[in-house]
Amino acid sequence: MHQKVRGTRTRAWLIAAIVGLGLVLGGCAENAPQTTLKPEGKWANRIDELWRWPYWISVVVFFIVEGLILYAFWRFRRRGDHDAPKQIHGNFKLEVGLTALPLIILLGLAVPTVGTLLDLAKKPTGNEVTIEVIGHQWWWEYRYDNGVRTANELVFPVGTDVELELHSADVIHSYWIPKLNGKRDVIPGRLQLLKIRTEKEGYFFGQCVEFCGDSHAYMRNRARAVSKADFAKWLDDQQQAAPVPSDDTSPAGIGHGLFTTKGCSGCHTIKGVSQGRIGPDLTHLQSRDTFAGSIFKMNEVNLAAWLRDPPGEKPGSKMPNLKLSEDEIHNLVAYLETLK
Repeated sequence: MHQKVRGTRTRAWLIAAIVGLGLVLGGCAENAPQTTLKPEGKWANRIDELWRWPYWISVVVFFIVEGLILYAFWRFRRRGDHDAPKQIHGNFKLEVGLTALPLIILLGLAVPTVGTLLDLAKKPTGNEVTIEVIGHQWWWEYRYDNGVRTANELVFPVGTDVELELHSADVIHSYWIPKLNGKRDVIPGRLQLLKIRTEKEGYFFGQCVEFCGDSHAYMRNRARAVSKADFAKWLDDQQQAAPVPSDDTSPAGIGHGLFTTKGCSGCHTIKGVSQGRIGPDLTHLQSRDTFAGSIFKMNEVNLAAWLRDPPGEKPGSKMPNLKLSEDEIHNLVAYLETLK
């Protein structure tokens, strides 16, 4: 019996050690694009500042408390009844002090916390950009004021307050690009607001962080900050109609016809070709770096793999397997590659 108990304890310690080691190693990632500890936006910095100084206060308090505990163990270790430590119950000054000190600390944390929350909730004023964000299973749709619609990749100008108006078309999602701001739940029938701003051009990565079905883990997000001039040009380009292949017998021309006859046009919009509303707008598909919830890089091989079996690539995908032949896939990819 004794050996059995010892074996159980050994296994418990081993499991605890493995879990602890896993947690330590998980915090050592060098390439962590979704870290909150390296903010690169105005509002993410505000959140980071709010976190950092209470953290160091907590560290100081931790060492003081642990030091006092160790001192008490050593100083008042029991040797006999004659040296029992002096009791402090009823010491009015000490009890008031021990109550007041935590209260002062908590008030010191609450005031800047509430102030930051109020600032985060304020609606931007002035020369801001407003973008509507719609959560779908399992991709993000972006709608700009000038009628531009795109998917998965948010494009916005640097040095500008951007207000995101978030809502869901189906279930509860949660929008999160950690280097730009905190999380915001995206709820059907409810409008949520989120502000972002950065002075740095580049890509920022995020993820849906509310379980929303089979492909929740594949509902990724990308934001691309560009110069104001490049943003204006991008908006202008996005408003243009898609090119039509000049040769109906070319792979792209045949793919253009297949887009209609195979039912793609019933779900997807391509300006001048179709007005589908279920799937992402494909008018300028090739202007994006990724597709299918940002899980695939935009290239010929990945497009072909996706068309071959969408549910196989992304469980629960609302785009069905159309049982396309390899020739049909080749021609459709050729057409999709013209949508720049």
